[in-house]
Amino acid sequence: MKLFNLLLNILWLVFCGIWMALGYLIAALICFLLIVTIPFGIASLRIAGYVLWPFGRTTVERADAGAPSCVGNVIWLVFAGWWLALGHLITSIPLFVSIIGIPFGWANLKLIPISLMPLGREVVSSDEGFAGH
Repeated sequence: MKLFNLLLNILWLVFCGIWMALGYLIAALICFLLIVTIPFGIASLRIAGYVLWPFGRTTVERADAGAPSCVGNVIWLVFAGWWLALGHLITSIPLFVSIIGIPFGWANLKLIPISLMPLGREVVSSDEGFAGH
C-alpha cells in the first residue's frame, strides 16, 4: 500500500499537486503579510503540504476546535477559500476529460471541503488511502 501511495503521490505531484500547492503558498504569503491573518497563513501552509502529497493521509477534526475555528472558517471562506476551491474545480476538469486522470480529478474534488474550511482540522496518516475518507 505504501508503494502504491508513493506512486500516486508522484503522479499527483506532476499533474496537479505542485500547481495547487502554489495556490495555497500564495494565500499563505498574503496572510503573513497582513500580520493579523497569520493563523490563516499557517493553516494554508498545512493544507499546501497536504495538497502536495495527499495519498496515505487524511484530515480529521481537532478535538479542541470550537467557535473561533468556525468564525475563522467563515472569514477564510469569504476571502480565500472559494478561490482555492475554484482552483480545485478548474484543475479537475482537464483531469476528467483526459479519462486516465479521472481518479486525480475525483481526488481534486475531495479536497474542496478542506480548502473551504481548513481551521479546526489536522492532517493525519491514513491506512485507508485517499479514497477512504
